[in-house]
Amino acid sequence: MSDDNPFFRRFSTYKQPAPRWRRWLGAAVGLLALAFIIYNVPFVHDRLAWRVDEFVTGISRWVKPPQEAIFIPAEPVAQPTRAATATPSEEQASPTPFPTFEPLPTSVKLEGFTFVTQQGRWNYCGPSTLAMALNYWGWDGDRDDVAAIVKPGEDNQSMDFIERGRKDLNVMPYEMENFVNEYSDVRALTRIGGDLEVVKRLIANGFPVVIEKGYYEADYRGIIDWLGHYLFVTGYDEERGAFIVQDTWDKNHPGENVDSPYDEFIAGWRSFNYLFIVVYPPEREQEVIDLLGPWADSEWANRHAFEIAVRETEELAGIDAFFAWFNKGSSHVALFEYVDAANAYDYAFQLYSALDETTYNRPYRMMWYQTGPYWAYYYSARYQDVINLANVTLSTPKEPTLEESIYWRGMARRAIGEIDNAVADFQQTVYLNPNFSPGWAMLEELGVSP
Repeated sequence: MSDDNPFFRRFSTYKQPAPRWRRWLGAAVGLLALAFIIYNVPFVHDRLAWRVDEFVTGISRWVKPPQEAIFIPAEPVAQPTRAATATPSEEQASPTPFPTFEPLPTSVKLEGFTFVTQQGRWNYCGPSTLAMALNYWGWDGDRDDVAAIVKPGEDNQSMDFIERGRKDLNVMPYEMENFVNEYSDVRALTRIGGDLEVVKRLIANGFPVVIEKGYYEADYRGIIDWLGHYLFVTGYDEERGAFIVQDTWDKNHPGENVDSPYDEFIAGWRSFNYLFIVVYPPEREQEVIDLLGPWADSEWANRHAFEIAVRETEELAGIDAFFAWFNKGSSHVALFEYVDAANAYDYAFQLYSALDETTYNRPYRMMWYQTGPYWAYYYSARYQDVINLANVTLSTPKEPTLEESIYWRGMARRAIGEIDNAVADFQQTVYLNPNFSPGWAMLEELGVSP
């Protein structure tokens, strides 16, 4: 009987080969299953996870570009709940009282620490950098010990520690300082308005410095992207005109003992108001105070940061002008001058919206790392601006996991009577970061559980 007889094809035990597309589909499914198994082998996962995440993030940014999320402030209210002090003009500012110090050596390179990378972890420049600063003074912990406190991650015990902390996109300077002061035998202090000389002076006397700075790299389109980063500064060389830094982000180059030219150092440092952290043994505190000179007084440092910002708002353009105006607002916040801060931030956001994106993306991560505008708008009774800014900020990462933005949105919602929404926000903050004490404090004040 012929094979092409319909009756034969229906009842014969002879099996026709599967269509080619089914064979290809089966092979593809098998390969995907094998790739999934291999990907989840621990050492493979550690090496590839960040690349996969970067790829997924790139797709997300292509679909919904975060740099297009723009906050437009509303008109300020007439009567803020907390009055600002007078804006210090350049004429009012007192001369900078710098004492005389001994001449510094032309080069210094501190040793005695172990280089720590952030690779194999998520958003780990803070824990990795702080681990280096601590082990310089004999601390025997590691980056994961730091992260367990400063970025513990979601309150979900079914996930391992590293995956829980994956969505925590930033560690604030105050979290770094608090970790040192509460979980180690050494001490830390943070100041803004730093300059090259104070960093060199500390290093020359054996005190390495942590700074927070802007970092630039090309995105998937080749356009320059801005993000925040910590550096451990361990030396300098006047002949080369550079600091010697330990850079935990060594994806494309070795991060150990990297030269950071002074002009590039300043340009990156500007976007965080020239903030620096000094870690030191408690028995050497007076030595640190003496080396800091006027920066030992935090109010002087805040005022000095303001003076720098005022000068730079007049001298700079483009993205640097945005940073300068933002710093002006942040310095006002540090001085409890909230209305003046809100006005400075208003102009900074106006500059932000007008930035030319031909070469640079707008620095949409700015509010991931700094919360000054929330303070300014909230204490100027501009509650809707707080909510709007938080919503814009929370739309920029892949997932809205910035507990600080959620917290301030909750504070503003509470202020306008949206208690249920405020409670939901506070509950979300302590879910995302079980160590986020402001969220716990508000839940306790409102008498609700997480």
